[in-house]
Amino acid sequence: MTSSVVNWTINKVPRHQLTIILAVVVGILASFAAYILHWIISQIQLLLTAGFNRETSNLLYLLFPVIGIFLTMLFVKYIVKDNISHGITRVLYAISTKQSRLKPHNMWSSVIASAITIGFGGSVGAEAPIVLTGSAIGSNLGQLFNLDRKSLMLLLGCGASAAISGIFKAPIAGLVFTLEVLMIDLSMASLVPILTSSVTATVLTYILSGQRSMFDFQLDSAWQVDRVPATILFGVFCGFLSLYFIRMMTACEGVFAQLSKYPYTKLLLGGLVLSTLIFLFPSLYGEGYNSISILLNGKTDADWDVVMDRSLFASHGGLLLVYITGVLLTKIVATSSTNGAGGCGGTFAPSLFVGAFGGFLFSRLWNIYQVGVYIPEKNFTLLGMAGVMAGVMHAPLTGIFLIAEITGGYQLFVPLLIVAVVSVMTISIFEPHSIYAMRLAREGKLVTHHTDQSVLTLMSLDSVVERDFVTVKPSTPMGKMVNILSQTPTSFLLVTDDGGHLLGEVDLLQIRNVVFRTELYQKFTVVQLMTDVKATLGKDDPMSDVMKTFETTGADYLPVVDFDNKLVGYVSRVHLYGMYRKLVADYSAE
Repeated sequence: MTSSVVNWTINKVPRHQLTIILAVVVGILASFAAYILHWIISQIQLLLTAGFNRETSNLLYLLFPVIGIFLTMLFVKYIVKDNISHGITRVLYAISTKQSRLKPHNMWSSVIASAITIGFGGSVGAEAPIVLTGSAIGSNLGQLFNLDRKSLMLLLGCGASAAISGIFKAPIAGLVFTLEVLMIDLSMASLVPILTSSVTATVLTYILSGQRSMFDFQLDSAWQVDRVPATILFGVFCGFLSLYFIRMMTACEGVFAQLSKYPYTKLLLGGLVLSTLIFLFPSLYGEGYNSISILLNGKTDADWDVVMDRSLFASHGGLLLVYITGVLLTKIVATSSTNGAGGCGGTFAPSLFVGAFGGFLFSRLWNIYQVGVYIPEKNFTLLGMAGVMAGVMHAPLTGIFLIAEITGGYQLFVPLLIVAVVSVMTISIFEPHSIYAMRLAREGKLVTHHTDQSVLTLMSLDSVVERDFVTVKPSTPMGKMVNILSQTPTSFLLVTDDGGHLLGEVDLLQIRNVVFRTELYQKFTVVQLMTDVKATLGKDDPMSDVMKTFETTGADYLPVVDFDNKLVGYVSRVHLYGMYRKLVADYSAE
């Protein structure tokens, strides 16, 4: 039944209309996935903490995150049996290396794993798992209807956009997230499906969960021009805070990566670090959105002191800034420990969390020391969320529109612009890529808006290697070599030993002065005629390096060898550039 419907749709519905229809379906499913994830998280938290006195500490708060990580680790190991961490990075990896194809289990596995981790108090966010889920829904729907690579990438983008739009009720932020973070080029042909998916997800989320924004924010003090210097300086502060976020996250991930062969050691280390930090700073428990709401909605010191409840700092209002600073510096460690120990969650919410605490800290210190004109703590808490998220993701528009939409803070649009742009400009001096793209960029596998680089990323060396070749041995007589050369389509022969290892080449152009002298055919052997190859290509070399090697050597052919210098084949410049031009044409076509 399903296959007949699919076949009828493919044959009867024009591709553009089919894409719009699938975009609506993706928006609906991604929105449901986001709603279900948050519902499961709330139910787990309610079940675990319903009888707790929230005014005092409870040791179970320290134990629950470790239990959640352990259950997540078992779920991933024995049920999923695949790596589902770093959700947005996996989406970028699928775009770069797998032609936008994500596995079917990605449509549900991240939802369950992250719900367990976060529901039990893991210090991570639910947004990246939902982006992976939405992207997987779009990718698998596209594969079901046999869509081409470009359409698959578009539906994958629809899924990611719908996920952000649905989880935050922010359609514009979902759209620009796809543009800035996933780096999918937007044209009029692709804009309509992505917007359709975003709006569909947003409307359905409003129906399911009501019309309230994620955060209740009431503007107490309108932005004034005389706050521009403080706003610019705060943007620089957010840039350095974003740099700290990325560098600390990378360092912590490196520690846990060294323990990859010892999962229970990772669980013990991560659980111990996480529990200790939560004991000291209970705000690190879970996503932390409650703490952000306290900072956004507080008006007096007594209101803001609530953020220290259930901690050793409770009832010590004079230590608020110490507590805020401690939370700010350790949130990244808590997030890394959660994921490193075996949990599943993203860095989206932690970046908002760090930005909110950073904004409050900056504004409070500014006002205490009367550096300049008074700046409202609430406003800068909001600006900090946009600034750090924009810096960590290298996505200023996403930060601006997301914060404006989830708080209704459009009245602060100008300072949001200033902080987000300055933050990205600052961190770009030190880190050219976002936290999501950084890993792929180091491997040369990142698709970007630069068409040339994107096309090279989408190409693979394996697809252009000529494997039908003839080789000669060093002891082969010249007469036999000429006979072999006359029967090959190339003007060269590669020379290998008995084990297939590359020794050199014989180029017809270089021996043309002797090749027609038959009296020499029995006097010379290949070893006397061969020369060193201009360069070799490794079978795993990225295409950018392959192109660069051809440009620097000027060679028409280059041999491809494995790690042991064993000949794999060769690459023809004509074939390589022909495929490159075809991909450029396909990539640019609408």
